[in-house]
Amino acid sequence: MSLFGNLYQEELPSRAKSVYMYLKDRSNADDQCWPSIKTIAKDTSMSVSTVKRAIEDLVRYGLLTKEFRYRENGSHTSNLYFLKK
Repeated sequence: MSLFGNLYQEELPSRAKSVYMYLKDRSNADDQCWPSIKTIAKDTSMSVSTVKRAIEDLVRYGLLTKEFRYRENGSHTSNLYFLKK
C-alpha cells in the first residue's frame, strides 16, 4: 500500500505532489507537521511563491488543512499542517 494514498491519481500539479510528499515525510504519527514555508522551499529547491501555490492546491483538493499559529507577542510563526489521506 502506498504511503501517499490516492495522491498519484489526483490531477494535481507536480509542485503540489512534491510538497505533499515532503510534508508527509516530516509529519508525526497524527499526520501533523509545522515546517516554515522558507524551510519547505529550501529543502525542495522550490521558490517560496511556488510552495505557497502548492499548499493552496493541496488545500483546494482537500488533501491538506492548515492552521495559522501565533507567538505570545502576536507575531506569526509557522503554520500547523494536517495531511488528509
